[in-house]
Amino acid sequence: MSKEKKAVALKYNLEQDLAPVVIASGYGAVAERIINIAEERGIPVYRDDSAASMMCMLEVGANIPEELYQVVATIYVQILETANKIKTGGSGGSEGGPKTGAQAGSKAGPAKSPADALQEEKAAIKESAHEEIPSS
Repeated sequence: MSKEKKAVALKYNLEQDLAPVVIASGYGAVAERIINIAEERGIPVYRDDSAASMMCMLEVGANIPEELYQVVATIYVQILETANKIKTGGSGGSEGGPKTGAQAGSKAGPAKSPADALQEEKAAIKESAHEEIPSS
């Protein structure tokens, strides 16, 4: 199993995108650059090696396939919960600090279909401002 760092950057615009879109993806030094750019710009970074492995297989510019909706929705929920805790002065609560979110596989509540989970997240995400990482 490779311990090489991997990273994927996603964007989602409710009015334009059918699903989140991969805007950057890479391994090693490229992954470090993606993470550094995100952190420098205050873009939330969610650390999950298995999710990154799955999404690194996707082409830049590709929509996330339906099979990954639940994974991405879970990540967005964790990011939104962490952002809300920071906004309201909460402790952040996650082991890795405010930028890392919770560990993979954690699901809140009963299992939902990917379409239902993504639809709920679309509504929540619409209320949040998103910044894209420019391609270079």
